[in-house]
Amino acid sequence: MWSERLTHGRPLSLAVYRLAVRLLEPFMPAILRMRASRGKEDPARLGERLGHASVARPASPLVWIHAVSVGESLSVLPLVERLRERRPDIAVLVTSGTVTSATLLSKRLPAGAIHQYAPLDTPGASRRFLDHWRPDMTIFVESEFWPNLILGAKARGAKLVLLSARITEKTAKGWARTRGMVTTVLKAFDLVLPQDRATQARLAPYGVGGPLVNLKYVGEPLACDEVELARLKAAIGARPVALAASTHPGEEALIASAFAAMPAIAPAPLLIITPRHPERGGEAAALLRGRGGQVALRSAGEPIAADTEAYVADTLGEMGLWFRLADVAVMGGSFVDAIGGHNPLEPARLGTPPVTGPFAFNFTDVYGEMLAEQAALLADRPEDLTRLMHGLLSDPARARRTGATARAFARSRSAALDDAWAALEPLLP
Repeated sequence: MWSERLTHGRPLSLAVYRLAVRLLEPFMPAILRMRASRGKEDPARLGERLGHASVARPASPLVWIHAVSVGESLSVLPLVERLRERRPDIAVLVTSGTVTSATLLSKRLPAGAIHQYAPLDTPGASRRFLDHWRPDMTIFVESEFWPNLILGAKARGAKLVLLSARITEKTAKGWARTRGMVTTVLKAFDLVLPQDRATQARLAPYGVGGPLVNLKYVGEPLACDEVELARLKAAIGARPVALAASTHPGEEALIASAFAAMPAIAPAPLLIITPRHPERGGEAAALLRGRGGQVALRSAGEPIAADTEAYVADTLGEMGLWFRLADVAVMGGSFVDAIGGHNPLEPARLGTPPVTGPFAFNFTDVYGEMLAEQAALLADRPEDLTRLMHGLLSDPARARRTGATARAFARSRSAALDDAWAALEPLLP
């Protein structure tokens, strides 16, 4: 293949990639400003995306952890906390790539951990970032794969780890066209820990891979404001609650239709919808109001009244509230293709039974085990969702049993953090 030819000891595919991002680099400030105007970047911190650090580097050894978005950021929090607890002599830098993840990390990172936006993988941005932070160890999470940053960190002497690696079938097929570059980058890692058997198999032809470690098995129950929880419980009263958690476009209408199709339950249940991206709250509320229901929008300060049929909770960092209030959690991202679902262990840790749609491919192994143990439920079709929601909302004892099974499952898988720590500790500075 053309991509296997070498130029100056490097695969041609890697040379082509580096040339392409070098040519693109002069246009990146304008592209970032355009993205910021659309809410996709933080306009006050665009410099970080170009490799300009906004804080000084601590004098101590430093571990850099990169988690691209919200799900990955949540999954690394227990590891960051353990690092700060057991190795306070090590500074921890966490980078992410989205505004939502940055907001979450600003609230959840433990004292002493630093957040920065991840730099672009251009030659200048990656060089400035690495020259400033000089990481002693770098941990990339899940599917992050940036050649300039990875090879640049390796050249500066950092230990490299690909943790909880997730390689989809689509990614693996794409790699076949740039096999030389992929091999070079993967071989730079000192340790690769796949999160599932499919990823383990896809990494095997490249001669990398270790034992399975899935960070999404790890975590404490999401926190919440207890005063606000009590207030919301009082407003809801005895009504059963169905939560549509982390929904994406197309799912609000589908879930609302399934909810409306349920046989009557007394008292009438409440549907709470939490869009994955809070800025979609107004759009979701307008859609539901167009169906003729009584809808309240949290960001507008609208309360849950006795006649409220749906409540759109378009806020960030409050999922602990909604999972605690819910009798069933319908997991968004799993009823439309291309998203891959969201973490069912978040409701499970709080004893709330999760219901998934057919497209939760990001959590194939997790759901496979949960479904086998009846710790989660599968709705392949809208009528299945109606049936499952009705069954749990109309039978509180069944909901409690399923929730208890889900909580027991989550607790039994918590050893993943210990497994990750045992593999990482010998590489720590």
